[in-house]
Amino acid sequence: MAEEIITYEVLYDVLRRERIVHELQKLDGNFFNDINKYIKEKKAILEDLKTKASIFAKKEIEKTEKELMNIKKIATEIYEKRESKIMQLALSSAITNKNQDNGNLLPEERLIFENLIKFLKESRSELLTNLLEDKPKVIKSEQESIKTVRILQPIPKFMGDDLNEYGPFEEEYIASLPIKISQLLIKNNKAEEI
Repeated sequence: MAEEIITYEVLYDVLRRERIVHELQKLDGNFFNDINKYIKEKKAILEDLKTKASIFAKKEIEKTEKELMNIKKIATEIYEKRESKIMQLALSSAITNKNQDNGNLLPEERLIFENLIKFLKESRSELLTNLLEDKPKVIKSEQESIKTVRILQPIPKFMGDDLNEYGPFEEEYIASLPIKISQLLIKNNKAEEI
């Protein structure tokens, strides 16, 4: 796809092609950034409309809000369709030991693709080798990576580096948390080990 100004119609056309064609479609390298700019522009238009007080503005606000919601839905579905195709490419690459990339990965997607291949190859090698050589796989217990702490002061909800949400926690609450998070809270005098 040659460099093209993102519009609702362009997004819908990209989605339609991603749904129909099995392979990743060729998109401009700035595609995700362009979607982001388009969404920001729509939000700015919406904010501008909200400052106007008229019957016509109310209808335009509703129309723009609906369009913004649909743009986000389409962008999400495009991402998910491409993500699924990337996962299939990575799996195929890991199994065959041949790079299945057709050259249509966006820069952000290439990183995902390469990390998936690396993870799949390592997992496959380790697990399959152990299976075929009749060696039991030693899996580190999840309990070994958890620490129980007492919360010393209120802590609002936060996201850990594992992308899970934790909290909110009240003072004196007993929490079982990943070791890294527990150690950070203890270091900052927000919790104590039990």
